[in-house]
Amino acid sequence: MQEVSVAADEAATPVKRPRVTAEREREVLAATLQALSDTGYEALSMEDVAARAHCSKATLYRLWHNKAGLVSAAIRSSGPVRPAEVDTGSLRGDLITVAERLAQHATEDSRLYAALSHAILTDDELASAVQTALFRPDTEHVMRFIDRAVERGELTHRPAAADFLPQTMRSLAMSRPALDGTLLDSDYLARFIDDWVMPALLHT
Repeated sequence: MQEVSVAADEAATPVKRPRVTAEREREVLAATLQALSDTGYEALSMEDVAARAHCSKATLYRLWHNKAGLVSAAIRSSGPVRPAEVDTGSLRGDLITVAERLAQHATEDSRLYAALSHAILTDDELASAVQTALFRPDTEHVMRFIDRAVERGELTHRPAAADFLPQTMRSLAMSRPALDGTLLDSDYLARFIDDWVMPALLHT
């Protein structure tokens, strides 16, 4: 009877599956982003990601349940570390610095958005992940710059044009490589800030 009881207890005890390390998870998510850029969301398969990441499909499904969950996790892993905290002491300096950091990632972000552009219109989970990883941090940083400028006396109030600034800056960084075949450089960014952004902020 004791042997039967022990056997029953062992059978009832769930088998613990090995945990994936944080480093290994980052590798899988990086492979997912690369596959997404190469194939687009619709053509992306768990088989392809598993092959690129050198893991089993079972591991992917165990951790993320489905393709949407995996891709959402991969997108979130790419942000919101960009742009990092910036404080140059002036609004102009802050905006130029953050624009340069956005430009550094413009090509990969453009590919990522292109791969997701259709899917995010119909998948709320993906749309939320893109907003969280790419767009919401931009808005939070830029508004922080604006509020500091008000505190320093550079601006008298938060201008109406500030509401359009985050989208405009990211759109510029992502669209110029596609439209002109050239990346943003420091001179172009300085002219954009001086000739367009600062006048709009100072006069609205």
